Amino acid sequence: MALSTMIYSHLPAAQSSLTTLSIIRANQALVLDRPQTEPSNRASRLAESVLSHLHLHVEAPPRTTLPQSHWASYSEEKLSTPTISPKEVIAHKWREIHGSTDWDNLLDPLHPWLRREIVKYGEFAQATYDAFDFDSFSEFCGSCRYNRNNLFDKLGLCRNGYTVSRYIYAMSHIDIPRWLERSHLVDTWSKDSNWIGYVAVSDDEETRRIGRRDIVVAWRGTVAPSEWYEDMQRKLESFGQGKAKVEHGFHSIYTSKSDSTRYNKSSASEQVMREVKSIVESYRKKGEEVSLTITGHSLGGALALLNAYEAASTIPNLPVSVISFGAPRVGNIAFRDQLHQLGVKTLRVVTKQDIVPRTPGLVFNESLQRFEDITGTLGWVYTHVGAELKLDVRSSPFLKHGFNLTGFHSLETYLHLVDGFLSTTSPFRSDARRDVALVNKACDILVEDLKVPHCWYQFANKGLVCNGHGRWVKPTRDPEDIPSPVREENVHKFAVGTQSQVVLEPRYNIA
Repeated sequence: MALSTMIYSHLPAAQSSLTTLSIIRANQALVLDRPQTEPSNRASRLAESVLSHLHLHVEAPPRTTLPQSHWASYSEEKLSTPTISPKEVIAHKWREIHGSTDWDNLLDPLHPWLRREIVKYGEFAQATYDAFDFDSFSEFCGSCRYNRNNLFDKLGLCRNGYTVSRYIYAMSHIDIPRWLERSHLVDTWSKDSNWIGYVAVSDDEETRRIGRRDIVVAWRGTVAPSEWYEDMQRKLESFGQGKAKVEHGFHSIYTSKSDSTRYNKSSASEQVMREVKSIVESYRKKGEEVSLTITGHSLGGALALLNAYEAASTIPNLPVSVISFGAPRVGNIAFRDQLHQLGVKTLRVVTKQDIVPRTPGLVFNESLQRFEDITGTLGWVYTHVGAELKLDVRSSPFLKHGFNLTGFHSLETYLHLVDGFLSTTSPFRSDARRDVALVNKACDILVEDLKVPHCWYQFANKGLVCNGHGRWVKPTRDPEDIPSPVREENVHKFAVGTQSQVVLEPRYNIA
């Protein structure tokens, strides 16, 4: 079956009642309300299979009932405090924060400087959801709502000190329903491609703070735990050198292209690598130290690993790190070993209750390595890569403790838990600054005492505006926010200028 996934949507429908096992398109700009129904067969099979095969018992432990006065005082206090802490200068320790020692002695307890960097990169990944156009009645469905010069300003991320340099588009040569968002309209910006992420670079001030010029690649992901489990491609195919293999669907999204398309005459792989190479060359000519940090949530975390593999095997002496959230397994043991040999540093942030990091390979995974003396190396077994920061939904007093697949997998839930994590033996951080209301952007996992509506993040009037004649209509996009492959190429050529282009051939073939 195809890798069927549902995009993490941030423009929700009206607050209709949904079952916990429903796959919620939580933040869609314009979507019909759906009444409560019985769980689908697919969702039921998911729950039964996970519980029986993984013994995944998500029990609600006894929770202390706090008096109403506690929540009232909490709200008053938090509303009068900033949502971020002052930035520390980490220039002298940037290599350790970037993973040079595999984050040894930095994860438990979690170093506050590392916590800030994890949240920063998580916000870059979150931007790919917040800016994506999910409106199937829009001619621009599947694109970014904003042009690259306005993206961070529109999303309030200018404070992070990065500038977007290029957008990335992707398609797939295999059927991946609910991943490629398409408009219902005949005339659309693209029938074959979706906006899948972007490349950004640290500005001068942030570069001084973090000790190097940092290139960020953020990949858009998905959230549909039941479809991850039910429809995940179980086919591994060769990638790179030797016996390395990766999941077929991830590979297709990363490498597919077609001359008949407007945005994918070159693949996502070719687009991102061309931009990264150009930026590295430009700043190295100025004598600057450059790093590459790749981030993504869910499917985006999988694409981040493929991107890291290619970058490390193509650009010599470039520190490459991956910060992923709720990402699935991507490849086999040989793929993991080659990433290690290439020097790629990977930090996987996972929550104990999220089932997506358990796929693919719910049964046949890295746990079988203990039998290698008997079986030999199993080339068809999926395995995770790198260090792990494991979080627990039950650690937060602000989160419900029931069974909530969508809430467990939400990136905003992850960022909330990172912000409050001190160590595995410590309670939730009392001075966590990140706004807790963000958690309910696209799900319903905050305790009712906080009185934060579920799935609250949406455009006013679901994107409709009242025109001069008193009629409610869809607004036209600003010309600069309309996708244009010609403009994208011209912007790139202008940025590159007259720089001599050094051809860097990859050591491994990834096509």
